[in-house]
Amino acid sequence: MVFQLDDDLWLPDPRLGEEDGLIAVGGDLSYERLILSYSYGFFPWYAYRSNEILWYCPMQRFVIFPKEIHISHSMRTLIRKCKYRITYNKDFDGVIHACSEVNNRNEEQGAWLGPEIIEAYTKLNQIGLAGSVEVWEDERLVGGLYGVRFKYCFFGESMFSLVPNASKLALITLAYVMSHMEGSIIDCQFETPHLRSMGGRYIRYEEFLKIVNPNGKLPPAPAGPGEAQTLAPL
Repeated sequence: MVFQLDDDLWLPDPRLGEEDGLIAVGGDLSYERLILSYSYGFFPWYAYRSNEILWYCPMQRFVIFPKEIHISHSMRTLIRKCKYRITYNKDFDGVIHACSEVNNRNEEQGAWLGPEIIEAYTKLNQIGLAGSVEVWEDERLVGGLYGVRFKYCFFGESMFSLVPNASKLALITLAYVMSHMEGSIIDCQFETPHLRSMGGRYIRYEEFLKIVNPNGKLPPAPAGPGEAQTLAPL
């Protein structure tokens, strides 16, 4: 079941969504809606070519627990060489634009990281609710990642590399920082071989929600297939 969102601030019960996690379309990318969405594990994919915001909330979440990050022998060797400089939240604008453009992503049909997404997450960054990790070779930005920071959780949105292993280095740095700041989880949204090789694994949505938002209780389970349950602001 896929719901049509309107101007009111609400979300449908994610247990009613499609198998791939699609649960709603429409709405907007306002600060209030994004914070409500992430507090329940929803995230947008914006197909800007079709002017449609798609909201996902998979029931099996692919995550990395910071202390479980896997660092391969080759990555340990790269880290010891100190070839790259790592910064945190120093060039969010550069990272999000690079994520949108690397490998000509912005030219692909249905590319999701368009101007509206960039504007919305830049605003979140400006108020301290989104951050980035940057990888530099001398003064050149060669890799990084960005995402939403919610309490002790980090919701990864996108990453990029212009040189081998730069995005892995950014993710390892993020996990290291989080593990020393009581960070609880990195939400990867969906599985990729790249993320699985670095320690990603699935957990059930109920476990995920208890970590992300212990007070974010779902409404009672729907009694029938036609009964829509909704989530309001916390």
